[in-house]
Order: sequence, then structure tokens, then C-alpha cells
Amino acid sequence: MAKNYKEIFPQINTFIFDVDGVLTNGIVTVYPDGQLLRHMNIKDGYALQSAVNNGFRVCIISGGKNEGVRTRLEKLGITDIYLGAKNKIVQFNELIQKYNLNKENILYMGDDIPDFPVMQQVGMPCCPNDAVREVQQISKYISDKKGGEGCARDVIEQVMRVQGKWINEID
Repeated sequence: MAKNYKEIFPQINTFIFDVDGVLTNGIVTVYPDGQLLRHMNIKDGYALQSAVNNGFRVCIISGGKNEGVRTRLEKLGITDIYLGAKNKIVQFNELIQKYNLNKENILYMGDDIPDFPVMQQVGMPCCPNDAVREVQQISKYISDKKGGEGCARDVIEQVMRVQGKWINEID
């Protein structure tokens, strides 16, 4: 019998996120010089930083190449940032080797077909509620939030609450 997400959250020690469609809403503004403007949710940023500060490994694997995204994520304390990933399983396997990770302890949040191969490998595949159908079908958790609208915060906060690492409730 397959475990449901509430039974898997206590085992998570590594978060991997896609960027476009997960940490952003997937919409880009194209400037005349070809630069792309993305919007990231500040609440997702807080949760990402909190996860790093609480000892979780947080990694990014994105097909996008925007160095502004790297700068933003580095300021949150994330050090494993792979941009321009054409075949995300390559970077995923590199992370597994680099840190000797157990795939069962990894949560991966993606939203589209390029995320599919990695999502099939991890213990906790999940997605925002506006992910493509194929990704939703293999996800063990679908956030009630859309990409760029707090889906990363949703899943990080849930994992950290289950593990007693989220901020203490105010009485």
C-alpha cells in the first residue's frame, strides 16, 4: 500500500524546486533587449530561507537561465542552484552523489513535463494546483496554491510543522 503524504512528510530532509511555474507563476515579461522578468512570492522566499536555517537541504533545478533568479535564491541561503538544466535528471543524480542522498527523503516540486523524470525518482513528488495533468497524476501531494502564489511555502511549512521545526504557535 502506498504511503500518503502525511506519512512521508516526517522523513523529508531535502527539498528540490523547479523555478518557472513553481517559484514563479510561469508568466514572463519579455523586454525589447530579450531580458525576461519573473515574479517570485516573498512568502515562498521566507519558507525557503527557514528551511535552510533549520538544516534542510534546499536545491533548485531549473531550465531557465536568469542570473537574477540565482542572486535572489543565493540571498535566501540556497547554494545548490542549477540553472539551464536541459535534462533535470542529470543534476538530480549529481545531487544524489554529491550528498549521498536517499531518494525516499527528497521532496521535489515541479509543474511541467521536464520535471516528470525527477518526480518519478523521489519519495515525495508534489506540484502546485495549476501543474499539467501528467505531473498532477504522479504527485503524492498537490498544493491548493498555484505556482508563484505560495505553493512552495505551503509544502515547506507543512513538512516543517510535522517535524516540529516551524515557528512556535502563538498562544
